Amino acid sequence: MKNRFLQLHFLTAYPPSNLNRDDLGRPKTAVVGGANRLRISSQCLKRTWRTSDVFESRLEGAIGTRTRMIGQEIHEKLVASGIGEKDATKWATLIVEQFGKVGEEKDESDDSKPEKSKKHAALKQLVHFSPQEEMGIYSLAEAVALRKSEPTKDELGSLKRRDIKAADIALFGRMMADTPEFNMEAAAQVAHAITTHRVSIEDDFFSAVDDLNKGIEDRGSGHLGTHEFGSGLFYTYVCINRELLIKNLQGDVALAQTTIDAFVRAASTVSPSGKQNSFAAHGCALYILAELGNQQPRSLSNAFFKPVNLQNQNVLEDSCNKMNAVSENLAKVYGPGCEKNWTVNVDEGKGTIAELVAFAIGE
Repeated sequence: MKNRFLQLHFLTAYPPSNLNRDDLGRPKTAVVGGANRLRISSQCLKRTWRTSDVFESRLEGAIGTRTRMIGQEIHEKLVASGIGEKDATKWATLIVEQFGKVGEEKDESDDSKPEKSKKHAALKQLVHFSPQEEMGIYSLAEAVALRKSEPTKDELGSLKRRDIKAADIALFGRMMADTPEFNMEAAAQVAHAITTHRVSIEDDFFSAVDDLNKGIEDRGSGHLGTHEFGSGLFYTYVCINRELLIKNLQGDVALAQTTIDAFVRAASTVSPSGKQNSFAAHGCALYILAELGNQQPRSLSNAFFKPVNLQNQNVLEDSCNKMNAVSENLAKVYGPGCEKNWTVNVDEGKGTIAELVAFAIGE
C-alpha cells in the first residue's frame, strides 16, 4: 500500500449512558485541560469492535480466540474419548504449556476437602490464539486421544507457528510474557475516547415494585438503588499502520483490506455494551475524518484541551470546527499531516460508509 498510515478521527454522541464503568460502577472519567470528561477506555473500544457482529461477519475464519480455558476444553475432550483423568490432565497440560505457564485452580465442587486443588491445565495468562493455532491444538488432541499416547516433542514443537493469519491479532497485537516468541506488535493504535466538553456525572435513583405486593400491609417498593450516568460527544482517535498489518497477515493484502473494511465499519457503528439494557445508548459516529499518508501520525485531541463551550448549544459543529482548525494550524507549522483525506458528516448528509471504506483501503 502506497500510504502507510490510516488515521481516523471520530466524533460520536451518546445520550445518558454508562458504557464503560470503573471499579465502583461509575462511568470512567479523565481530567483533560483541567476539566472533567467522560472516558471510554481503548481496551473497551477494541474488545467492542473485535467481538462485534459487524467485525466477525466480514472476517469469518480469520478471527482468533482469547482465553485461558483452552486446556480445560482439551482435557474434557480427552476424557470423553476414554482417556483416564491423570493422562488427560498431563497431555492437555503438555499441549497448552507450549503457549505459557499453566496454573492450578481450587476445586470448588469438593466441599469436604477445602484444601484440595485440581489441575485443570488452565493457563496463567490470557492467550489470544489464532485460527491456525487452535486447529493445530485440537488436531493434536484428537490424534493423541485416538492412539492413546502422549504427544511427542516434535508434535508439541509444531504448535509454535509463525504463519498465523488472525485479523484481530494482526490489528491489536499479542503480548505473552511467558512465551515472547509468540508476541506480535499491534498494527492499530487506539486512544481512549474523551468528551470534547466538560461533564458532570449524574445519579439516578430507582425503585422496583413487587408485582405481587397489593399494598395491603406494605406499600414500600421491592428494591431501591442508584446508578450513575453521563452524556456527551466523544472524540476517538485511531491510527493503523497498513504496512505492518499486511506484514502481520503474512503478506496477504486482500485479507488486510478486508480487515480494514471490517474495522472501519465496526468503529463507526458499534457502541460498547455497558448498561445498554438500562440506557439503549447505541450511536453511530456523526463526523469522521479519515487521513492517508506517510507522515508522522498525530492525534487531534489537543483541539479539546480547552473544552467546547456548552452554552453555544451546537457541540458537534463547534467540535468539528475546533478539530479542523487544529489540523490546519498543525499543517502550517509542521507541514501536511497526510497526503489526502475524506470526511463523513451525518449532520450535512455528506459521505457514506461505503465511500469511507473505499478510501481507507485505497492507495
